Amino acid sequence: MSTTEANKNRWLIALSAVAIHLSIGSIYAYSIYQIPLNEAQGWSTGRVTLAFSIAVLVLGFTAAFLGRYVEEYGPRKAGFAAAVLYGLGMFGSGASVQFGSLPMFLATFGVIGGMGIGLGYISPIGTLVEWFPDRRGMATGLAVMGFGAGALLTGPLGNYLIQNFGVAMAFYALGALYFVLMSLGASYLAKPPEMWLPDGMSDEEDAHEKAKSALAGLENLTAAEARTSPRFWMVWLIIFINVSAGIMLLAFASPMLQQIGGATATTAAFITGYIGIFNGGGRIFWSTLSDYIGRTTTYAGFMVIQIAAFFVMPELAGVWILAGAMFLVITCYGGGFACLPAYLSDLFGTKEVSAIHGYALTAWGIAGVVGPQLASFVLESTGNYTNALYVMNAALVAGLVTVLVLRWRIGKLQNASQARDAGAATTD
Repeated sequence: MSTTEANKNRWLIALSAVAIHLSIGSIYAYSIYQIPLNEAQGWSTGRVTLAFSIAVLVLGFTAAFLGRYVEEYGPRKAGFAAAVLYGLGMFGSGASVQFGSLPMFLATFGVIGGMGIGLGYISPIGTLVEWFPDRRGMATGLAVMGFGAGALLTGPLGNYLIQNFGVAMAFYALGALYFVLMSLGASYLAKPPEMWLPDGMSDEEDAHEKAKSALAGLENLTAAEARTSPRFWMVWLIIFINVSAGIMLLAFASPMLQQIGGATATTAAFITGYIGIFNGGGRIFWSTLSDYIGRTTTYAGFMVIQIAAFFVMPELAGVWILAGAMFLVITCYGGGFACLPAYLSDLFGTKEVSAIHGYALTAWGIAGVVGPQLASFVLESTGNYTNALYVMNAALVAGLVTVLVLRWRIGKLQNASQARDAGAATTD
């Protein structure tokens, strides 16, 4: 480790992560391309939406398969690779529009861009966990807050570019901007020096081991070992359900506000614009809180809040009351992402947390397809969103049960570890 890297400021490391996540978080502003592509290319809404679904699916599996790449080559090279992929995806999207080629658009925005998002998402996370062993939840929450708030940058800027220069030029300009931001962020990323600790932990007994270890009583596992453990798959299911619920609202917030709440299209669009604030804000709020109340308790809270919200939504009178319930659910959606890296390091240690995080994000990729498709199927079958909300609520109840079983299993493993330690001490 060079002296330069040893002297890096961990808060600038966090800022570098935010720059990367703010860029790839532009995927949440994808709806700004919908009407311009409909009008300019004649592509149907379903075909344009397919590019978004492909990108979400690809990002999840890219995160899984390239987690090892991040571990082997480090966050800086991975971050640069993500910048190149996402930049190419956006430039290719612009060229696709100019050539009028939908297959090319699906390949560039969906596949190449999705790969850039997936690699960019995981590149800084493991590094942040190591730089902030005292505030794991807060640090990773700060980074993925940038992802949740990406729409706040891209929404107005992208609209301006589309209206003044056309949708193809908007893709080119945004692609260049994202490439620069991501490259600058990647250039500062680096792992902390061996045996490095923040000042607040320097006097703790065995602080170095605590910084890299899992919760007391849980073994530190490699990525290969983690993905065969029951607790990993319980976390996977929890994330899958949490994402499915949140992404269903992200996909259908505007029509739900109009059908259930009686909002006008203009009002619904105005309210939907605030979702990015609660998505981003929920990430930093819940991840910081999780450092104090524990990650398992936080995920249980997500399930309880959403069960209550989905249950009462069909009966809520008033547009803004319904919107408030949606905002609350979206904070849980964002918070689930923000708490995940810290939770995985709690359960499996930090040694290969980037790779483990990548495997866990396959839940996101699959939920990104299942959530909206489930809501669409129920809507087409019944003609309203009420039954879709109730179906999702049943899944959230299953999620709460899974969290409680995971809590029980963690306690059982910790008790067994304490018993072994007590036996060893007696023998000594």
